[in-house]
Amino acid sequence: MRRGARAGTVPALLAAAVAASLAAGCTAPPAAREDDGRAPHLERSHGTHGLRGAGPVLAVKVDNAPEARPQRGLDAADVVYAEPVEGGLSRLMAVYATRLPQSVGPVRSARESDLELLGQFDRPTLAFSGAQSKLLPLIDRAPLRAETPDRAPDAYVRDEGRPAPHNLYLRPDRLLPSPAGAAALTTGYRYGKAPEGGRVETSRTVRYPAASFTFTWSASRGRWLIALDGDAAGQGDGGRPAPATVVVQHVRVRESAFRDFLGNNSPYVESVGSGKAEVLRDGRSYDVTWKRGAAEEGTVFTAGDGTPVNFAEGPVWVVFTRTP
Repeated sequence: MRRGARAGTVPALLAAAVAASLAAGCTAPPAAREDDGRAPHLERSHGTHGLRGAGPVLAVKVDNAPEARPQRGLDAADVVYAEPVEGGLSRLMAVYATRLPQSVGPVRSARESDLELLGQFDRPTLAFSGAQSKLLPLIDRAPLRAETPDRAPDAYVRDEGRPAPHNLYLRPDRLLPSPAGAAALTTGYRYGKAPEGGRVETSRTVRYPAASFTFTWSASRGRWLIALDGDAAGQGDGGRPAPATVVVQHVRVRESAFRDFLGNNSPYVESVGSGKAEVLRDGRSYDVTWKRGAAEEGTVFTAGDGTPVNFAEGPVWVVFTRTP
């Protein structure tokens, strides 16, 4: 089936499941069932209707609590999304297309807005550990392949030297035989020559109520070095994530239909729509506009005159932050 034939699938599934939940009188669903790269070459666009890769991308929900660090496998991700979750904390979604690391994690639970975010890919594989019980039917009906420790026990392993629930790791080669290929990255991003203008920016911090991301430009590496809550982002397997491009994307964050086991509402990040963003590349910052027309489409970033904005070659980190 062509991707265009799925238009409206993800929003329709979400709406139907939420409506059924509310009709049953469940305004605060019960507790969660939770177990507590490189981009290709110049002047190209990862458009939604481009050539397909050899298979699906792999998306992994990665823990970003202090107890989860250092994480594994983030340096191999083509795209990493940072999103707000309950209690003002953050969680990551790492997307792999051109490389599969030996290990990724710690792996944690999925959220409702993940389904909208993943709608841009063709039948992606989503690796996660648990979700709010009322959310599980939506995940099962979404146009993706859900792989949990229950469904693929051989793909997950616990590190007994670290405390649970921050010790569950995925072995990607147990889910996918090989990387999907760059064409599977239907994000809408363009890569190539830097835009005109911009301003010098050697450090940028994005703050959530109980988390922060700081990106510091390293001219010697040509990459942005990451600090999580003020501490340098390391890697349990020796690598260090260092994106070539960082996007600070201002989005609407609203309440979802779900709550965690403490009764906190799970934030819903609206990745479909439009708004402002900052693109950081080559030690400079560019004020841009983002637009994503539907869940089945990628996100387009444009300058003030409407021209597309190129990202630098290499990994991309996108930090979703609430629109002021």
